[in-house]
Amino acid sequence: MNDVNRQQKRQGQLVYALLLLSFYVLAYLVPLGARDLFVPDEPRYAEIPREMIATGDWTVPHFNGLKYFEKPVLGYWLHGASLLLFGENNFAVRLPSALATGLSALLIFLLVGKAQRKEGDRQEYTVPAIAALIFLASVEVFAVGNTAVLDSLFSFFLTACVAAFYYATESARGSGKEKGWLLMAGLLCGLAFLTKGFLAFAVPVLTLAPYLFWQRRYADILRLGWLPIVVAVLVALPWSVRVHLQEPDFWNFFFWNEHIRRFAANDAQHKQSFWFFLLTAPGMVFPWTLTIPAAAVGIKRLWREQPELSGLLKFCLCWMLIPLLFFSLSKGKLLTYILPCFPPFAILMGLGLLHLLRHNGQSKLFQTGVAINGLLLAIAIIALPLLQFFGFHGFNQLYDQSWEAIVIIVCLFCSLFCCYWSYQGKRPESKIVFSGIALIFIYFTLHYLLPPQTTEVKCPGPILAKNRATITKDDIVIADSDSAGAVSWYLRRDNIYVLGYPGELAYGFGYPDAKARLLDFKSASALIEQNRGKTVVVARVENYGRWRDKLPPPSSQERNGKEGYEIVRF
Repeated sequence: MNDVNRQQKRQGQLVYALLLLSFYVLAYLVPLGARDLFVPDEPRYAEIPREMIATGDWTVPHFNGLKYFEKPVLGYWLHGASLLLFGENNFAVRLPSALATGLSALLIFLLVGKAQRKEGDRQEYTVPAIAALIFLASVEVFAVGNTAVLDSLFSFFLTACVAAFYYATESARGSGKEKGWLLMAGLLCGLAFLTKGFLAFAVPVLTLAPYLFWQRRYADILRLGWLPIVVAVLVALPWSVRVHLQEPDFWNFFFWNEHIRRFAANDAQHKQSFWFFLLTAPGMVFPWTLTIPAAAVGIKRLWREQPELSGLLKFCLCWMLIPLLFFSLSKGKLLTYILPCFPPFAILMGLGLLHLLRHNGQSKLFQTGVAINGLLLAIAIIALPLLQFFGFHGFNQLYDQSWEAIVIIVCLFCSLFCCYWSYQGKRPESKIVFSGIALIFIYFTLHYLLPPQTTEVKCPGPILAKNRATITKDDIVIADSDSAGAVSWYLRRDNIYVLGYPGELAYGFGYPDAKARLLDFKSASALIEQNRGKTVVVARVENYGRWRDKLPPPSSQERNGKEGYEIVRF
């Protein structure tokens, strides 16, 4: 009978592992090429690597042919490698982010699996799979992991660095194994630095120093810290020196503008209040928001009943809370900044929920959270057809075709059924898994059925691709700062003029050889008159509406919608 039970347990664990893999493939890999690139971020992380490939300069980042010093180089290298392997397409542009997210989930799986084996159960892979699923199912992880930005790559390197350091703290003092893990932590910290800069040092220190202090391992704070720092510096040094020799101003701009000014200056970019992350976190961790109280109770019981796991719990609390406080103190904030806090969140949620439900299968706290999730989905099922077919206060049809709205409604129903099965389920593992996979239907479908209002505003790709064949290399192309990156990428050009506000290209335009490509209305009008018949302006509709009276009369105009983009020929 024991053999039968063990066989059933192994089969159940295999099912959960396959379910986790299927979730990742369907939500993160299969739809990667389905939608067009979103401005402003995705065309930037497509175009900079494309220009590296075209020019052969893999040291100094350029964007639209201008020096662009906002990030180090590794993220561009990885995106460039993807373009070389898979071609210059949407799938290749987003693949590094998706792979980094999947590797982060794998690290969560391995970290929890190691803790479970230390506890004594070498066959227990359900808990690691559920922790990884909690990570992949979170709204922010999904949104960032399907977008061509550097945050998923940075978060992966940080997750791997912090995990390696944790393994070092669990190894015998002074052993070769400890040194090996410390070397690995330093290597990964160096790669994180080459992806996004000095935060690569801040997050591990803010995690590991408080953890070792909590463990009363005071001497280890310095003893374990020096080797990873030395290795990280050695990893980062070759490119850091090379870019300094080629562009001596790189580190001056990157350090002061992207770190000190963004963190402390009153005019910091994306300035938000201290409470910004706490106020937005409920939406970012959905569908787990309302089950956090249940996980907290489970963690408290787990801490008391299985003290051998207290080290991992302390570690994850330091990993999640101290960096979150640090990011909250920064004047400049974006939701993507707190992505490194999601792996410890997923580990704590997985351990806490499973422990609680295994001892109290119908926990009222968990049941209430699932029920409210179901209620929110039911409200969405009612609201969507009302908006689609009747409109509401300025919102008319969400979709041009009714069948698209019907598909979304069917997906919402499927998600609602998953919540029902989670609520009614008896097995703790199944209850959490059904809560996690509830959004897979929405995650998969939204790639293919984004509302036209969204694509009109965020995706200039279709109208640019439509006109690409008629815009020759001899044509003069002028764009607003909102569109310049997308115009460069879709037209495969690095000589786009920018009219008006320079936006994120301001630094590059500060160089003498680039100033002529930043136009005011007088110089733009003169350039158009000198190149009649071969000048094109690409801009947001609202921007060109403000410019119309300040520019010569056009010969033709085309737009993709009243809130979208306009291509104007002169």
